[in-house]
Amino acid sequence: MQTTGSEAGLRTFAREVLVLGIGNILWADEGFGPRAAEAFHQAFRPVEGVDVMDGGTLGGFLINEITSSRRILVFDCCDFHLAPGYLGVLRGDEVGVWSSTKISPHQTGFNDLLATAAMLDASPQEVAVVGVQPEELNDYGGSLTPRVKARISEALEEAAAILKEWGFALERRADGETVAPLAEAVLTMNAYEADRPSDADACRLGDERFMRLAAGAAMDPLGEADHKDGGR
Repeated sequence: MQTTGSEAGLRTFAREVLVLGIGNILWADEGFGPRAAEAFHQAFRPVEGVDVMDGGTLGGFLINEITSSRRILVFDCCDFHLAPGYLGVLRGDEVGVWSSTKISPHQTGFNDLLATAAMLDASPQEVAVVGVQPEELNDYGGSLTPRVKARISEALEEAAAILKEWGFALERRADGETVAPLAEAVLTMNAYEADRPSDADACRLGDERFMRLAAGAAMDPLGEADHKDGGR
Protein backbone atom coordinates (compact mmCIF):
# COMPACT_ATOMS: atom_id res chain seq x y z
CA MET A 1 0.00 0.00 0.00
CA GLN A 2 1.05 3.57 -0.67
CA THR A 3 0.21 6.64 1.41
CA THR A 4 -0.03 10.28 0.50
CA GLY A 5 -0.53 13.49 2.45
CA SER A 6 -3.90 15.27 2.36
CA GLU A 7 -5.75 17.89 4.35
CA ALA A 8 -7.35 15.10 6.37
CA GLY A 9 -3.99 13.45 7.07
CA LEU A 10 -2.36 10.43 5.49
CA ARG A 11 -4.39 8.58 2.91
CA THR A 12 -3.75 4.93 2.10
CA PHE A 13 -4.25 3.48 -1.38
CA ALA A 14 -4.60 -0.24 -2.04
CA ARG A 15 -3.28 0.25 -5.57
CA GLU A 16 -1.50 2.87 -7.60
CA VAL A 17 -3.44 2.47 -10.87
CA LEU A 18 -6.72 0.85 -11.86
CA VAL A 19 -7.25 0.25 -15.59
CA LEU A 20 -11.01 -0.08 -15.90
CA GLY A 21 -13.27 -0.92 -18.82
CA ILE A 22 -16.93 0.01 -18.36
CA GLY A 23 -19.94 -0.61 -20.58
CA ASN A 24 -22.38 -3.28 -21.68
CA ILE A 25 -21.08 -5.80 -24.24
CA LEU A 26 -24.67 -6.76 -25.14
CA TRP A 27 -25.32 -3.42 -26.86
CA ALA A 28 -22.81 -3.22 -29.70
CA ASP A 29 -20.36 -0.29 -29.37
CA GLU A 30 -21.27 0.22 -25.73
CA GLY A 31 -19.03 -2.77 -25.13
CA PHE A 32 -15.92 -0.85 -26.20
CA GLY A 33 -14.77 -0.33 -22.60
CA PRO A 34 -14.75 -3.98 -21.54
CA ARG A 35 -13.32 -5.05 -24.91
CA ALA A 36 -10.49 -2.52 -24.68
CA ALA A 37 -9.71 -3.54 -21.09
CA GLU A 38 -9.53 -7.19 -22.16
CA ALA A 39 -7.26 -6.28 -25.08
CA PHE A 40 -5.03 -4.31 -22.69
CA HIS A 41 -4.87 -7.32 -20.37
CA GLN A 42 -3.98 -9.63 -23.25
CA ALA A 43 -1.37 -7.24 -24.71
CA PHE A 44 0.70 -6.21 -21.67
CA ARG A 45 2.40 -8.11 -18.87
CA PRO A 46 1.23 -7.42 -15.31
CA VAL A 47 2.91 -4.52 -13.51
CA GLU A 48 3.10 -4.23 -9.75
CA GLY A 49 0.69 -1.58 -8.54
CA VAL A 50 -1.48 -1.73 -11.67
CA ASP A 51 -4.70 -3.75 -11.77
CA VAL A 52 -6.86 -4.30 -14.88
CA MET A 53 -10.59 -4.83 -14.47
CA ASP A 54 -13.65 -5.42 -16.63
CA GLY A 55 -16.11 -3.20 -14.79
CA GLY A 56 -18.98 -4.01 -17.14
CA THR A 57 -22.19 -2.55 -15.74
CA LEU A 58 -21.35 -3.04 -12.06
CA GLY A 59 -22.08 0.62 -11.33
CA GLY A 60 -22.15 1.31 -7.59
CA PHE A 61 -20.49 -2.01 -6.83
CA LEU A 62 -17.26 -0.46 -8.13
CA ILE A 63 -17.09 2.19 -5.41
CA ASN A 64 -14.49 0.33 -3.35
CA GLU A 65 -12.31 -0.05 -6.44
CA ILE A 66 -12.61 3.68 -7.17
CA THR A 67 -11.84 4.87 -3.64
CA SER A 68 -8.87 2.51 -3.20
CA SER A 69 -7.05 3.65 -6.37
CA ARG A 70 -4.64 6.56 -6.58
CA ARG A 71 -5.14 6.92 -10.33
CA ILE A 72 -7.76 5.46 -12.67
CA LEU A 73 -7.58 4.98 -16.43
CA VAL A 74 -10.98 4.27 -17.96
CA PHE A 75 -11.88 2.78 -21.34
CA ASP A 76 -15.40 3.70 -22.44
CA CYS A 77 -17.50 4.88 -25.37
CA CYS A 78 -18.02 8.65 -25.21
CA ASP A 79 -20.20 11.21 -26.95
CA PHE A 80 -17.61 13.57 -28.41
CA HIS A 81 -20.21 14.87 -30.90
CA LEU A 82 -17.83 13.76 -33.64
CA ALA A 83 -17.80 11.08 -36.33
CA PRO A 84 -18.25 7.44 -35.26
CA GLY A 85 -14.91 5.83 -34.52
CA TYR A 86 -13.25 9.04 -33.30
CA LEU A 87 -10.82 8.22 -30.47
CA GLY A 88 -10.05 10.79 -27.80
CA VAL A 89 -8.37 11.15 -24.42
CA LEU A 90 -10.00 13.14 -21.61
CA ARG A 91 -8.11 14.53 -18.62
CA GLY A 92 -8.83 16.95 -15.80
CA ASP A 93 -12.04 18.98 -16.12
CA GLU A 94 -12.93 17.14 -19.33
CA VAL A 95 -13.58 13.99 -17.31
CA GLY A 96 -16.39 15.72 -15.43
CA VAL A 97 -18.18 16.54 -18.68
CA TRP A 98 -17.82 12.96 -19.91
CA SER A 99 -18.91 11.33 -16.65
CA SER A 100 -22.08 13.42 -16.41
CA THR A 101 -23.20 12.62 -19.97
CA LYS A 102 -24.98 9.34 -20.60
CA ILE A 103 -25.24 8.36 -24.25
CA SER A 104 -27.56 5.42 -23.67
CA PRO A 105 -29.87 4.13 -20.93
CA HIS A 106 -27.52 1.18 -20.38
CA GLN A 107 -24.39 3.18 -19.56
CA THR A 108 -22.77 2.80 -16.17
CA GLY A 109 -23.14 6.02 -14.11
CA PHE A 110 -19.45 6.65 -13.49
CA ASN A 111 -20.23 10.22 -12.43
CA ASP A 112 -22.21 8.79 -9.50
CA LEU A 113 -19.14 6.84 -8.42
CA LEU A 114 -16.90 9.90 -8.58
CA ALA A 115 -19.46 11.96 -6.67
CA THR A 116 -19.74 9.28 -4.00
CA ALA A 117 -15.95 9.07 -3.71
CA ALA A 118 -15.80 12.85 -3.27
CA MET A 119 -18.41 12.75 -0.49
CA LEU A 120 -16.33 10.08 1.22
CA ASP A 121 -13.23 12.28 0.86
CA ALA A 122 -11.73 9.39 -1.09
CA SER A 123 -11.45 10.65 -4.66
CA PRO A 124 -8.68 9.33 -6.88
CA GLN A 125 -5.87 11.81 -7.42
CA GLU A 126 -6.25 11.57 -11.19
CA VAL A 127 -8.64 10.08 -13.74
CA ALA A 128 -7.99 9.70 -17.45
CA VAL A 129 -10.45 8.41 -20.04
CA VAL A 130 -9.62 6.80 -23.36
CA GLY A 131 -12.89 6.87 -25.27
CA VAL A 132 -14.34 6.25 -28.69
CA GLN A 133 -17.36 7.77 -30.42
CA PRO A 134 -19.86 4.90 -30.91
CA GLU A 135 -21.63 4.15 -34.16
CA GLU A 136 -24.29 1.67 -32.98
CA LEU A 137 -25.81 1.26 -29.52
CA ASN A 138 -29.12 -0.46 -30.27
CA ASP A 139 -28.07 -3.81 -31.70
CA TYR A 140 -28.99 -6.17 -28.86
CA GLY A 141 -26.50 -9.03 -28.76
CA GLY A 142 -24.32 -7.27 -31.32
CA SER A 143 -20.58 -6.84 -31.14
CA LEU A 144 -18.47 -3.76 -31.84
CA THR A 145 -18.96 -2.16 -35.23
CA PRO A 146 -15.89 -2.50 -37.50
CA ARG A 147 -14.81 1.15 -37.26
CA VAL A 148 -14.99 1.11 -33.45
CA LYS A 149 -13.24 -2.26 -33.17
CA ALA A 150 -10.46 -0.89 -35.38
CA ARG A 151 -9.61 1.75 -32.75
CA ILE A 152 -8.78 -0.68 -29.97
CA SER A 153 -5.07 -0.90 -30.89
CA GLU A 154 -4.75 2.88 -30.86
CA ALA A 155 -6.62 3.00 -27.54
CA LEU A 156 -4.03 0.66 -26.03
CA GLU A 157 -1.19 2.88 -27.24
CA GLU A 158 -2.85 5.93 -25.68
CA ALA A 159 -3.29 4.01 -22.42
CA ALA A 160 0.33 2.86 -22.42
CA ALA A 161 1.48 6.47 -22.90
CA ILE A 162 -0.62 7.62 -19.94
CA LEU A 163 0.74 4.87 -17.69
CA LYS A 164 4.28 5.75 -18.72
CA GLU A 165 3.55 9.35 -17.71
CA TRP A 166 2.36 8.00 -14.36
CA GLY A 167 5.64 6.11 -13.93
CA PHE A 168 4.68 2.63 -15.16
CA ALA A 169 6.48 1.26 -18.21
CA LEU A 170 4.56 -1.56 -19.86
CA GLU A 171 6.06 -4.64 -21.47
CA ARG A 172 4.20 -6.46 -24.22
CA ARG A 173 3.48 -10.15 -23.80
CA ALA A 174 5.24 -12.66 -26.03
CA ASP A 175 3.47 -13.75 -29.21
CA GLY A 176 1.32 -16.78 -28.54
CA GLU A 177 1.41 -16.35 -24.77
CA THR A 178 -1.64 -17.92 -23.13
CA VAL A 179 -3.48 -15.50 -20.85
CA ALA A 180 -6.61 -16.18 -18.81
CA PRO A 181 -9.35 -13.67 -19.74
CA LEU A 182 -10.59 -11.04 -17.30
CA ALA A 183 -14.13 -12.41 -17.45
CA GLU A 184 -15.60 -15.78 -18.40
CA ALA A 185 -14.10 -17.30 -21.55
CA VAL A 186 -17.55 -17.50 -23.16
CA LEU A 187 -17.74 -13.68 -23.02
CA THR A 188 -14.51 -13.03 -24.91
CA MET A 189 -15.12 -11.20 -28.17
CA ASN A 190 -14.27 -14.11 -30.47
CA ALA A 191 -16.53 -16.54 -28.61
CA TYR A 192 -19.27 -13.94 -28.28
CA GLU A 193 -19.28 -13.19 -31.99
CA ALA A 194 -19.01 -16.83 -33.08
CA ASP A 195 -21.89 -17.98 -30.88
CA ARG A 196 -24.27 -15.12 -31.61
CA PRO A 197 -27.61 -16.58 -32.80
CA SER A 198 -29.17 -15.46 -36.05
CA ASP A 199 -31.88 -12.80 -36.26
CA ALA A 200 -34.41 -15.58 -36.83
CA ASP A 201 -33.41 -17.35 -33.61
CA ALA A 202 -33.09 -14.34 -31.33
CA CYS A 203 -35.08 -11.10 -31.39
CA ARG A 204 -32.79 -8.05 -31.50
CA LEU A 205 -35.33 -5.86 -29.72
CA GLY A 206 -35.78 -7.82 -26.49
CA ASP A 207 -37.52 -10.88 -25.06
CA GLU A 208 -40.74 -11.62 -26.96
CA ARG A 209 -42.34 -13.01 -23.78
CA PHE A 210 -42.64 -9.40 -22.62
CA MET A 211 -43.69 -7.90 -25.95
CA ARG A 212 -47.25 -7.39 -27.19
CA LEU A 213 -46.30 -8.72 -30.62
CA ALA A 214 -44.31 -11.81 -31.44
CA ALA A 215 -40.68 -11.38 -32.42
CA GLY A 216 -40.44 -10.62 -36.13
CA ALA A 217 -43.92 -9.08 -36.34
CA ALA A 218 -44.35 -5.85 -38.27
CA MET A 219 -47.05 -3.23 -37.67
CA ASP A 220 -48.83 -1.84 -40.75
CA PRO A 221 -50.04 1.79 -40.94
CA LEU A 222 -53.52 0.73 -39.78
CA GLY A 223 -52.08 -0.78 -36.64
CA GLU A 224 -52.65 -4.41 -37.54
CA ALA A 225 -49.89 -6.93 -36.88
CA ASP A 226 -48.38 -8.81 -39.78
CA HIS A 227 -46.77 -11.92 -38.32
CA LYS A 228 -44.00 -13.52 -40.35
CA ASP A 229 -44.71 -16.78 -38.60
CA GLY A 230 -48.36 -16.78 -39.69
CA GLY A 231 -49.76 -15.09 -36.60
CA ARG A 232 -50.85 -16.43 -33.26
